[in-house]
Amino acid sequence: MIEREEMPYDVVVVGGGPAGLATAIRLKQVDPELSVCVLEKGSEIGAHILSGATIDPKALDELLPAWREDGCPLAETPVTDNWHWHLTKKGKLAIPHLIQPPFMSNDGNYTGSLGNLCRWLAEQAEALEVEIFPGFPAAEILYDDKGAVIGVQTGDMGIDREGNQKADFQPGMNLVGKYTVFCEGARGHLTKRLKARYDLEANCQPQIYGLGIKELWDIWPEKHVPGRVIHTQGWPLSEHDAWGGGFLYHQANNQVALGFVTALDYKNPYVYPFEEFQRWKQHPEIRAILEGGKRVAYGARAINEGGWQSVPQLAFPGGVLAGCSAGFVNVPRIKGTHTAMKSGMLAAEAIAGAIKAGREQDTLQEYDAAVRSSWIAKE
Repeated sequence: MIEREEMPYDVVVVGGGPAGLATAIRLKQVDPELSVCVLEKGSEIGAHILSGATIDPKALDELLPAWREDGCPLAETPVTDNWHWHLTKKGKLAIPHLIQPPFMSNDGNYTGSLGNLCRWLAEQAEALEVEIFPGFPAAEILYDDKGAVIGVQTGDMGIDREGNQKADFQPGMNLVGKYTVFCEGARGHLTKRLKARYDLEANCQPQIYGLGIKELWDIWPEKHVPGRVIHTQGWPLSEHDAWGGGFLYHQANNQVALGFVTALDYKNPYVYPFEEFQRWKQHPEIRAILEGGKRVAYGARAINEGGWQSVPQLAFPGGVLAGCSAGFVNVPRIKGTHTAMKSGMLAAEAIAGAIKAGREQDTLQEYDAAVRSSWIAKE
């Protein structure tokens, strides 16, 4: 048996992404006396937030209405130009705005680094006295004798590859709370256990996924158009009876964020998502933007693509799912940050109300109901 330090909070938030930080901020806005902590597996907030993004500011407007004036980096680059291309092997068909569905418009949206947005949100949370612990992944879920979630255990450090304790071994801590919010992103390992334990997907369609491979490039200033947003479909996946597409966002400082998403239900077993991305970058229209530039960062992540019908039951004894843990990506809009943040805000409001009423570690059905009657559901 290992003795572990225990730290009690009113609310424990797992994940320092947009949903987790929005949850923490809203909790403190509703009741500044609540004790709230956020666990982040990365070395800092934003370290695992890879995406360049085009963001609908609707949730941010509700959470922090003065964000444009308060130094939020997202305010630097409003969308100025919105293109959608259907690619052939050597050319493109530009789809006119007049025949695009309204939800594909980016009027009023912003493009920028999601990592930088999260770093700024973390500053706002810390100003409200939220405790943020970067570098502490949640490794295990803690339950009480009745099977309710009571918190999480952080990972042990100083373990060798065989699982043995090394000389610098440090045991993880137990962070316990009246409620625990899981905002791990797509396919979080604790979320998968919760879905199985409480059968949260009994009344929804199975979640499906895509793989997004992403890069950040510095390009020549004469090729850079701040606020330009480009989405593509068609080639190269059209050669494989597969679906997905590319994106290229002109952000601040002569940088573009680009990436390629391959839906993981492709039929051809020889499809290689990384190679499809490399082929896409060699398309004449994309290559013309990148040529002469320099790649400065790269990575990949899973993306929820099941849509509204794949959103599971959101509440269970002692905790809730929010953000991409619950699958709030709106695939046709190619957006999910605003819906993730709103889900966290609704979770916070339900939790604060329950704690004020003297409740803890029960099932917050009011949160599930609030999400399903919110603008998330309407959208």
